[in-house]
Amino acid sequence: MELSLSGNAIKTFARCIMCLARVGNELAIQASPSQLAFHTLNSSRSAYQSITFKPDFFDVYTVSGNQVQCSVLLKAICSLLRTPIASIDNLRMKLPDPDASKEQWALECSSGMKKTYWITCNVEPDIQHLSLDRGTFPSDFVVRPRDLNRLLANFQSSLQEITIIATEPTSLPSDDASEIGGKAVELRSYVDPTKENDSSLHTQLWIDLTEEFCSILTLETL
Repeated sequence: MELSLSGNAIKTFARCIMCLARVGNELAIQASPSQLAFHTLNSSRSAYQSITFKPDFFDVYTVSGNQVQCSVLLKAICSLLRTPIASIDNLRMKLPDPDASKEQWALECSSGMKKTYWITCNVEPDIQHLSLDRGTFPSDFVVRPRDLNRLLANFQSSLQEITIIATEPTSLPSDDASEIGGKAVELRSYVDPTKENDSSLHTQLWIDLTEEFCSILTLETL
């Protein structure tokens, strides 16, 4: 398996790796001629993330055989991406053969410097797949990344969990409906019920779905 990318694709790739690293510690890689899939699972098996790339995302993408799979530690990938992304002209990853014990990652920088890393990998990874019937869930929460970033900017950066509550406006009590103006989606700081006398800052944010998404928001601090 071999892949190579350059330009804006490197920025997108790096952001995907950082996003996966926020969820789990290990990156499971599944490569086939039709796609490259990254999977990760957190230690408590309560959060899962999967990102899929199509071959045309890369400058070069080759896979020998029907499928190649392995896993590596995400902190190892993050460490090589500490090189400023803007200074990287080309990023290349190569797994010499399906049974290889190490992957080769190479960076070609605009300064002419070349960096090569050999990262230990597991060729028999425990790859998990999410078995979920989306049709059983009556609610969908769809948001543009830029708008989601604006929403999350209202919360403390150290906050690890946020509670999202979606309510049909017609099901709200009359008093509550008048208070929030029919807003049906609420984001609030997660409050651990087992903690007593919690003095941390709690933030509550309502979204008015009748307006353009994220155009008018009401922020309240409890």
